[in-house]
Amino acid sequence: MWHAMFVVQIPIIEKVLRTVLVYATIVILFRLGGKRDLSGLNMFDFVVMFLLSNVVQNAIIGNDTSLLGGVIGAATLVAVNAAINRWITVSDRAARVLEGKPTTIIENGRFIPGVLRRLSLRPADIEHAIRMQNGDDVSEIATGRVEPSGQLVLTLKRAEQSATKGDIADLRTRLDAIEAALTSLAASGPAR
Repeated sequence: MWHAMFVVQIPIIEKVLRTVLVYATIVILFRLGGKRDLSGLNMFDFVVMFLLSNVVQNAIIGNDTSLLGGVIGAATLVAVNAAINRWITVSDRAARVLEGKPTTIIENGRFIPGVLRRLSLRPADIEHAIRMQNGDDVSEIATGRVEPSGQLVLTLKRAEQSATKGDIADLRTRLDAIEAALTSLAASGPAR
């Protein structure tokens, strides 16, 4: 029993190579699948993710059912993922190729229909996301884009934005100047 648990049944290099190739294949499939897959899983996406791990299991471990073989496969997956994440952090080109670029889906308060179709996004889903980010309607949005991670980033139109501390400080400065001018006018007496 102990022997079967710790004796790798296929060569270690083959196990590592299988794991790296399956990892690369899954990354390519998700990259081709688009940003929507990452932004939020609906029921169908969840079913695919759930079954995907089972589908590729044998491709990674082959005929090796040993504990050590599974540990080697898992360690390889974690190591490859860590290496890819570090590579994307230091290389803009790698990030652009592996993750993609942001995609604008809203311009000047209007959806871009062709882009929504290409990303398989429904306006109702985006409107829900707008409300979740404290917006009321797409007409309030100057630009909206889907990041490579699938996250929706919205920029409100200037008129829809809340006042910042800087805006309030600027307003106070202007009010102080008006008050000083009025005080100066009152001190100089009535105009004749």
